[in-house]
Formats: sequence, structure tokens, C-alpha cells
Amino acid sequence: MKGEVVFLYAFDVANEIATKRVTQILGRKPQPFAIRSDHTYPKDVPLYQPLAVEPDVTAALAGRPVSVLVRVYEVGVISVTMRVQFEIGGIAELHVFHNPELEGGQSLDDFARGISDKVYAELKSIMTRATRPSAPEAYTVFCITDLPGVTDVEQWLTAESRAVAGLLTETPPENLSESQVREVLRLQRSYERTDGVVVDWDAALLIDLNGYTEDELYVMELANLQLEEFRAMDRFLDTYLEQAYNDLERRRPGLFGITSRALKDLRRFRVDLTKLADEVNHITKFLGDWYLARVYLAARERFYLDRWRASVEGRLTQLDQLYNVVHSELNERRMLWLEIAIVVIFIIDIAILLLEKK
Repeated sequence: MKGEVVFLYAFDVANEIATKRVTQILGRKPQPFAIRSDHTYPKDVPLYQPLAVEPDVTAALAGRPVSVLVRVYEVGVISVTMRVQFEIGGIAELHVFHNPELEGGQSLDDFARGISDKVYAELKSIMTRATRPSAPEAYTVFCITDLPGVTDVEQWLTAESRAVAGLLTETPPENLSESQVREVLRLQRSYERTDGVVVDWDAALLIDLNGYTEDELYVMELANLQLEEFRAMDRFLDTYLEQAYNDLERRRPGLFGITSRALKDLRRFRVDLTKLADEVNHITKFLGDWYLARVYLAARERFYLDRWRASVEGRLTQLDQLYNVVHSELNERRMLWLEIAIVVIFIIDIAILLLEKK
């Protein structure tokens, strides 16, 4: 059994990165990343192409060299992909790749964060509303490209269903219930007899006996990226809404006081978040390849992307309501001051007329 383990990391670093202005990343010239699709798909469907570069870094895991790929996405995300090849006798031997450490004792999370920090520092000047790299959204994909004696992947997955479920859930296979095994294998996709994908929450199993796995890996990276972005937006919206409510409760009365500033901040924030959410939602427009679309839909279901998107949209609705309340209150306050001014002018006018008569 041969293949590789792929560790995907997504870091939210900004609202937007001007990728057209990027000339180099970590000392190398980046290239637009493109996948090769072997399936039927509409030729006029545009492909989303982030910038990609293979940095000159050295790392080893369990005596095997680790290759690194960095991608920069316009939606403000830096992804770090690490890959290590394996040649083993059975699925059980893959359990050691869950939460491993590099030679020297450094964790994969810290190693990926170090690379992301360097890219962030290099590109910060072309980022919109840059923030330090967040805690990453990590995902592991076990890719198998050689199964001796196997010609039908679906049959093999059925026979090895318990072992596969144990690998993806990090649980001894004999301890799993039948219902849990069925749940793990429920989101299984296949195009030909020689390929198959099983998507779970923390990890996925990807098999392609033809040896090409880049397209499915890219789909799962995009789904992982969306999860990172929705989580980041959800956390930020929670914090911002709480702060906005507190600011409005403590505001001082006035015609152009704190309410006007809050209105300006709300307007800017609402536009920024709406634009970002729309870009993240539509980053998978390239999936005109129907098989890749099915793989993406499986990942979307397993990652609960629809629920995260609903959470973000719900908080954006709250933001709209807050904006409208503040806007209405500010207009009412201005109208009140205008009416007071009119009354004052009317009284002064009457007083002048009375004085002139005397």
C-alpha cells in the first residue's frame, strides 16, 4: 500500500489580499494554481486560481521528507499544505500520522504557523484589514495511490469499512459501533472503479489508483478554507456586535456625537463583511466538474458549512437591524433638534414683532 498523507492548514489573515500585486512569496515567483480535470465539465466555467509557491524549507516526519506548498487566496487566506509519502502494509499503520511531530519535536501546527507568519509579514502591505494569522483550521487527508490486488475501490472500502472508520475517527476499529461505521462511510463518493473518497470531520480517505489526487485535494482545501473564514467571521461578529451594543448603551446625547461615529463604523463593517461572505460563498464557482462538485457537497455537509453560513448571515441580519435602529434614532434626534430650532426662531420672531410695536 503506497500513498501520502496531506496536512491542510488554512489561516485567515485579512479581509482581502491584492494577489495581482504579488511578485514573490518567500523569495520565489508564484504561479496561478490550476487543477487538471479528467472528468466531463463545461469548458466555459471559470476556474478559481490562487497563487501557489513551493518554499525552500526543510522538514522531516518519521524519517521521511516533508514537501510544502503555500497558496495565497484573494479572500484573505494563506493555506499551507504539507505532504509526506508512505509505503505500508495496512491501514492500521496510518494511525501514527494523527497529530505527529516533526523531527526535532516541533508540531505540525507550529511549523505551518511559522510559514504563515513569514508570508503574512511579506504581504501585509497589500492586505486589506490585515490581522495576525489566526489559529489554523487543520485537516488531514490520507491519499492512497496503490492497493496491490485491488481493482474495485468501492468493494475494498466495503470490506475495510471498519478499519477506514477507525482511521478517520482516531478510534480502535473494534471499539466502534456499526452505526458509527455507517455514519463515517455515509459520505462516500466515487467516479470510476479505481477511485473513491470518504469524508469525515477531522480527516478524509482519498483513493485513486491512477495516481492523480490533486483535484479532490483542492476541493477539500477550499471547503476547509470556507470553514476557516466562516468561523473567523462568526467570532468577529460576536465580538463586534457585543461591543457595538455596549457602545450604544453608553453613548452621550448629541447631534453628531457617538451615534454618528457608531453609524459610520456599522456601515463600513456591514459592507466589508457582506462582501467577504459573498466572496467566500462563491469561491467554489469553478466546480463545473460534476464529480468534484459531489465531493465538495460531501465536504460541505460534513463541515456543516451551511450552518456556519447561516450563523454568519444571521449576525449580518442583526447588524442590519442595529444599523437601521441607529440610523432611525439619529434621524429622529436631528428632526427633534430641527423642530426645537424652528420653535426658537418662531419665538424670537414673535418677540421682535412685539418689541417693534412698543
